[in-house]
Amino acid sequence: MGGFFGVASKENCILDLFFGTDYHSHLGTRRAGMAVYGEQGFDRAIHNIENSPFRTKFDRDANELNGHLGIGCISDYDPQPLLVNSHLGNFALTVVGRINNQEELIRSSYQSGCTHFMGASGGNINMVELIAALICRNGSFEEGIRYVQEVVEGSLSLLLMTEKGIYAARDLLGRTPVMIGQKENGYCIAFESFSYLNLGYSDHQELGPGEIVFVTPEGVQTIQCPGSNMRICSFLWVYYGYPTACYEGINVEQMRYNCGDMLARRDNIRADLVAGVPDSGTAHAVGYANRSGIPFARPFIKYTPTWPRSFMPPSQAKRNLVARMKLIPVHSLIHEKSMVLIDDSIVRGTQLRETTEFLYQNGAREVHVRPACPPLIFSCRYLNFSRSASDLDLITRRIIREREGDEIPESLLADYADPDSANYQEMLEAIRKQLNFTTLRYHRLDDMIASIGLEPCKLCTYCWNGKQ
Repeated sequence: MGGFFGVASKENCILDLFFGTDYHSHLGTRRAGMAVYGEQGFDRAIHNIENSPFRTKFDRDANELNGHLGIGCISDYDPQPLLVNSHLGNFALTVVGRINNQEELIRSSYQSGCTHFMGASGGNINMVELIAALICRNGSFEEGIRYVQEVVEGSLSLLLMTEKGIYAARDLLGRTPVMIGQKENGYCIAFESFSYLNLGYSDHQELGPGEIVFVTPEGVQTIQCPGSNMRICSFLWVYYGYPTACYEGINVEQMRYNCGDMLARRDNIRADLVAGVPDSGTAHAVGYANRSGIPFARPFIKYTPTWPRSFMPPSQAKRNLVARMKLIPVHSLIHEKSMVLIDDSIVRGTQLRETTEFLYQNGAREVHVRPACPPLIFSCRYLNFSRSASDLDLITRRIIREREGDEIPESLLADYADPDSANYQEMLEAIRKQLNFTTLRYHRLDDMIASIGLEPCKLCTYCWNGKQ
């Protein structure tokens, strides 16, 4: 997914920028960067963080960079922030989101006079450079940001730093969050609300869908008021978000307790213990244990000093290896035990099958699996949650194809997503057998929405029901 952090300060902002950006490292993936503006103009540092944490890679840069304005990012794929020299002036840009109509926008840029883009790894074009080119087709930064919000299909939140301040824009439908923090000497902008609390900032405002503001050390100016329609990503609470984060006023940890609670309300399984697949499954398991009365336990412990999150490596084989190597068993809590095992989701099924086999090999008698969200039937179109190149990467779609063939009408997919249908129950049984679970029961979509507490129309649930 990625995340960003920005600072507009009356003093040197580099330490706030360094730690604030680092607090977004749980979002993941390949690259990170920081850009600053100060007396020496613009400066920037970008590093690969696949095999080393942000702090290790940027410790030296934190001592060398200097400025009162700064933006930083954790990036899924593209190196960023980018520094751009344009007819609008010099600026730095970082982006979170996904562009589904990238080829169309590239062709449009060429037709409008753009002669070239720098080639990135694999011959692709850096998404951030494309957004910069689209912004620069307009007469001002404000017009340019509005323009990209309108033409990008997918999702787009951004920070654009000029010599005078930082523009912050939330995705047109608010699929990702943008928060503003305040302290005596300035303001910060963040994806994650908790990222600035230990830096002395307090909550100032949360941008609404499509809202654009201009942030300086002196204040926050509204450029575009928020829209009325919102589709914030539900997975922020289920999986991606850090436990201390809040989105739309709703805390991630509390939502996960609610989620586990509602899972237990619909369950009647008898077991010796409840466990969560660390880290994101743990709070769901606590909520389940509190409601069911079945003791919570940790039958395996994640070895955190060296192993990264399992979704980070680019290849599936390496993700599976990391997922297996980082979990260390507690044999006495597994041997001859019947357990409820809660994970945030089942995507391909490979990792959870290996985790279950790992428990059986250590003597588990029964493993009852309870995913904290409904079956994933559609690959994410907005934030690359599942990283799937095809819907057929999803275990649900492979099962459905085996049952129905290659051509599957939307109405039939909707039936498979209905927890009260026969097709849904038969799909679950096929998944259970394939992954070797004792029993399998998913969270219902209506219960998951209730666990969050927002109106259904404000949440993106595309992965589960295909509705935008």
